[in-house]
Amino acid sequence: MQTGENEQALRKILDMTRLMSIMVLMLHFYYYCYGAFRFWELTGAFGDKILDSVYKTGLFASFHISKFISLGLLVISLLGAKGKKDEKLQVKTALYYTGAGLAVYFLSGLLRPYGGAGPVYAVLYMGAALLGFLLVLSGGTLLSRIIKNRLAAADIFNTENETFPQEERLLENEYSINLPARYFLKDKIRNSWINIINPFRGLLVLGTPGSGKSYFVIRHVITQHIAKGFSMFVYDFKYDDLSKIVYNTFEKYKHVYTVMPKCYFINFDSIMHRCNPLDPQSMDDITDASESARTILMGLNREWIKKQGDFFVESPINFLSAVIWYLRRYNDGEFCTLPHVIELMQADYDSLFTLLRTDKEIDVLINPFITAYLNDAMEQLEGQIASAKVAMARLSSPQLYYVLSGNDFTLDINNPLEPKIVCMGNNPQKIQIYGAVLSLYVNRLVKLVNKKGKLKSSLVFDEFPTIYLNNMDSLIATARSNKVSTCLGVQDFSQLRKDYGREQADVIMNITGNIISGQVTGDTAKQLSERFGKIMQDRESVSISSSDTSISRSRQLEAAVPPSKISSLSSGEFVGMTADDPQCRIKLKTFHSEILNDHDAMRKEEESYQEIPPVRKLDNTMIQQNYMQIKRDVQEIIYTEMDRLLNDPALQHLVVFKKK
Repeated sequence: MQTGENEQALRKILDMTRLMSIMVLMLHFYYYCYGAFRFWELTGAFGDKILDSVYKTGLFASFHISKFISLGLLVISLLGAKGKKDEKLQVKTALYYTGAGLAVYFLSGLLRPYGGAGPVYAVLYMGAALLGFLLVLSGGTLLSRIIKNRLAAADIFNTENETFPQEERLLENEYSINLPARYFLKDKIRNSWINIINPFRGLLVLGTPGSGKSYFVIRHVITQHIAKGFSMFVYDFKYDDLSKIVYNTFEKYKHVYTVMPKCYFINFDSIMHRCNPLDPQSMDDITDASESARTILMGLNREWIKKQGDFFVESPINFLSAVIWYLRRYNDGEFCTLPHVIELMQADYDSLFTLLRTDKEIDVLINPFITAYLNDAMEQLEGQIASAKVAMARLSSPQLYYVLSGNDFTLDINNPLEPKIVCMGNNPQKIQIYGAVLSLYVNRLVKLVNKKGKLKSSLVFDEFPTIYLNNMDSLIATARSNKVSTCLGVQDFSQLRKDYGREQADVIMNITGNIISGQVTGDTAKQLSERFGKIMQDRESVSISSSDTSISRSRQLEAAVPPSKISSLSSGEFVGMTADDPQCRIKLKTFHSEILNDHDAMRKEEESYQEIPPVRKLDNTMIQQNYMQIKRDVQEIIYTEMDRLLNDPALQHLVVFKKK
């Protein structure tokens, strides 16, 4: 027991042992350097009598016996020594002292033949032996001061302690996305798989620019889903980065499809295919027109997203809904295109309101505007309508008109009889204009795709916040049963919150079942860290006192992937969590690994890619002719309808005429 009395008794025994060691060494000096001591007149009858008695014990039978005994007693005294602990001391320092002391202690015997020849050699011998003795004593004392269980200074970032087992099985099915990876478990590198076995629960890909979202994740979503026969929609933010991958992958795997799909490309800078997002056949009732109006105006005025419900936000939406639905109903939708809507909106109020009030379904929408107009409340009217007219006028471009007024294909990409692979390209320099139009395309496409009895389909959105898709959360929540996979690429949660508002961003973030995140910072990193949960980690603390060192170890729950780790991920490193399904359970859902890409093979594959072939030959004259034809169509609608109403006594009351 470590009581005070026991420690004091032990200390006395050690001191006695060390004193005996010194006495044996002194007797050794006195015997083997006797001539020098006699020269110094340090001998006497009493001392000689003691020396004679010691000699009879055999201590001096050999030169090294007494030296070994002295050294042995010294080592015994050092075994129980407890010096003041010092964390900076190292074992090699103590070993240097001990080794040097032993060498000097025993090599000093080389001076022994000359020990009796004179006092000079005796002094040299005793000095060298005593120096070696003291060095051994110092080295042994330093060893007792070294902390044997020092903290692991090599792992200063707690890297090994924050590793955890991950899924190493390849779990594959007809819908899955499987990414090979490797991870650290303690100090070993192990191979693993990131298995997105249920992509219909949504996949959110996060990461700052350069973290590798497209190169390591999104391109594999595209290639693997095409290889498994998915119909597909791809929003290509930087056309044609992803579109070229889609086209060449489809050419490689087209044989896997039961019904051969067709590839379509929407690009406003270099016109490929044409498509009318307001296709009358896909608009069943006025709510479709209302959703389309909301989508296009929210895309053009992002600040309105956070003000939905305000009078001066809902009024322009109602006005645009009325115009869209009027053209849908006029002549069975012959002129129901976005360019015709834009041009009709620019008509004078007398003609426009007259036409709109002829349809009973939209009369309730347009009545407040007509009342304000007839009551000369022009400030209110302009506040309600002008914001919509000005915003929509920004889309008045011959190229946009040409693409939006054609009908090369419909947006039901997962139609079993006519599957499609559609790519829509944006331009980073024209995000606001192109993004609003593409938002309308996506809104209409989602309505057509999310139906029962369709083929499995994959929707891939690169830089998702650059377009506006109303009720994206409901798509993820309900499209699972309709075999619709969604992949959203987002740079940061704050970006999604800025463009969609806090409420919608929170819902999208929380409802997504699969998350793969590269480097992100701030609130995004904190939120992800909380989502990944905690693991048991070892903790160790050292307490140093003057005589001893106490070590305490414990295990406690800590974050599996701390925010600081997520903020410092390298390109290609990802953290995340996957979702399973009842047919294939995954116990180890969380991962922190490096996705493995065969860079050389991918580079060679990209070098062999074929350019997307042009669809049609166009010149500026054809585009301008289409632009002017749309304007003439609207003028003809106004002229024909006004003439019909003015010449029919039963309908003349519908004509709006403001007295001046």
